[in-house]
Amino acid sequence: MDNLQDFHRSHYCGDLRLSDAGKTVSVCGWVQRQRDLGGLIFVDLRDRTGLVQLSFDDSTDKAIFDKAASLRGEYVIAATGLVREREAKTNKIATGDIEIYVTELRLLAKAETPPFEIVENSKANDMLRLKYRYLDLRRPEMQKAIATRHKITKIARDYFDEQGFLEIETPILTKSTPEGARDYLVPSRVHPGKFYALPQSPQQYKQLLMLSGFDRYFQIARCFRDEDLRADRQPEFTQIDLEMSFLNEDEIMTIQEGFLKRVFKEVLDVDIQTPFQRMPWREAMDRFGSDKPDLRFGFELKDISDIVKDCGFGVFSGPVAAGGSVRLINIEGGAAAFPRKKIDKLGDFAKTYHAKGLAWARLHEGNMTSSYAKFLTEEENRAILDRAGAKDGDLVLIVGDEKNTVVWAALGALRCEIAKQMGLLDPKDFKFLWVTEFPMFEWSEEENRYMAMHHPFTAPMVEDEDKILTDKANCRARAYDIVLNGTELGGGSIRINTPEMQEKAFQALGISEEDIQERFGHLVNAFKFGAPPHGGLAYGLDRLCMLMAGAPSIRDVIAFPKVQNASDLMMACPDVVDAKQLDDLSIAVTRMEETDQEAE
Repeated sequence: MDNLQDFHRSHYCGDLRLSDAGKTVSVCGWVQRQRDLGGLIFVDLRDRTGLVQLSFDDSTDKAIFDKAASLRGEYVIAATGLVREREAKTNKIATGDIEIYVTELRLLAKAETPPFEIVENSKANDMLRLKYRYLDLRRPEMQKAIATRHKITKIARDYFDEQGFLEIETPILTKSTPEGARDYLVPSRVHPGKFYALPQSPQQYKQLLMLSGFDRYFQIARCFRDEDLRADRQPEFTQIDLEMSFLNEDEIMTIQEGFLKRVFKEVLDVDIQTPFQRMPWREAMDRFGSDKPDLRFGFELKDISDIVKDCGFGVFSGPVAAGGSVRLINIEGGAAAFPRKKIDKLGDFAKTYHAKGLAWARLHEGNMTSSYAKFLTEEENRAILDRAGAKDGDLVLIVGDEKNTVVWAALGALRCEIAKQMGLLDPKDFKFLWVTEFPMFEWSEEENRYMAMHHPFTAPMVEDEDKILTDKANCRARAYDIVLNGTELGGGSIRINTPEMQEKAFQALGISEEDIQERFGHLVNAFKFGAPPHGGLAYGLDRLCMLMAGAPSIRDVIAFPKVQNASDLMMACPDVVDAKQLDDLSIAVTRMEETDQEAE
């Protein structure tokens, strides 16, 4: 085995071009493949920039030629040689016009056959890729995704620095303030029986920084939430976290639009139009059934409650009488795409969002078939189709429920699922939207009380301040989300900055004075010393990278992600720890299997 010693790399593999012909260069990397044609050997060498072909022939020194003959996939080598024009050029790689005729070759490390091939579009399953993540990360598409993440992060730092923001780190070990997702807890050895919490966000710290007079703060912040996972969620994630003093919503949004315009131009060379469209929360729900609507296609919701409220069909009239609604979406051109069997599957899909069923009308080749038409009058049927704007070739889907939230969720998810099945989602069509005027509170069936839709530090709309205690259902917040193609990129709000209003917000949430002091006393007490008007926003960096890289999951833009059950397959954690560590923390652990045995 050789070593580097006095070897000095002069170029990266993927950077060489025909203009480098005649130069003597030194490169390093992994063997992608070796082709031995007898008196001629070609080796494709790979590093993070791409591939370059190494060439060995009958004029090559015999020791070097024999060493080249021994190379296998994923061997680590270093080579020096002359760049020359290739006889058989290829446009499949950026260096396809040249090759390196090798005059020095060093074998730095051998490799076993990897459990999957290190290539683009690997067919290996996700679990195998994550178990051998260090191999998966060698693949060019993964390296490109991680490099894209680096570019986005660097642009964020540069842009917000230019806008007068200071990057300030906040603690990772902090206080548990349970509200919303579960905290990850860290036991203290020095204070037995007491715990730190890992931050779900730096929310309270960044507000305290505004009280400290720093005016504009940002941080590439690590955050932790002990919650169920999905494609765009991880137990540990990263935010581009921001807070600003003496600015209103318009000014905050303008700064953010400038950032997104710059990052899309510099990373993807895409010019996005600003200012972004804005839409109040209620309008978004009524039109799209979602507070993060995808605007790349239509299929908007239409309310037909007024048409069916007195009809003789209880499936429609019942929800309206119970205070709910009946709404539809019209799938233009959907009749041909969705025959009866597929419509039945759409009904099953709607039921996963708690819809009791899916009514439909299919207009195909001048005929209408329907699951509900025979229960309504001709006038009612015509009014529904007119409201839908339906014409021949369309498919009308209807959901009714006593809860608007169920109707919104089912139809909102259906419109996206159908657009996906019809191939209407262009990943290169970027539609941005600000969703504003969120409800201040939302009713929790589980808790049987109103809870903060965002967090308890969000300020109410000025015109709704008198509703914070008397009309919670209609109290709106000075909150805003930035949405891209059906994904929430980030969210924020103008914060409460007076003790009096903060006390009202806590009172509205049913938090006692004792709990306020115990959980939030540090922030509430700080307000007494003069808090500037302030507001902020946090982007999900992982989600932004996912969308810009065109990746199907945030796992593909995180170097070492967790899987669905929050475990790390590569590091095999979480794991048990030895008794000495537990003793130091004054902790005794009863394992589930031990409890089960005792029960038996």
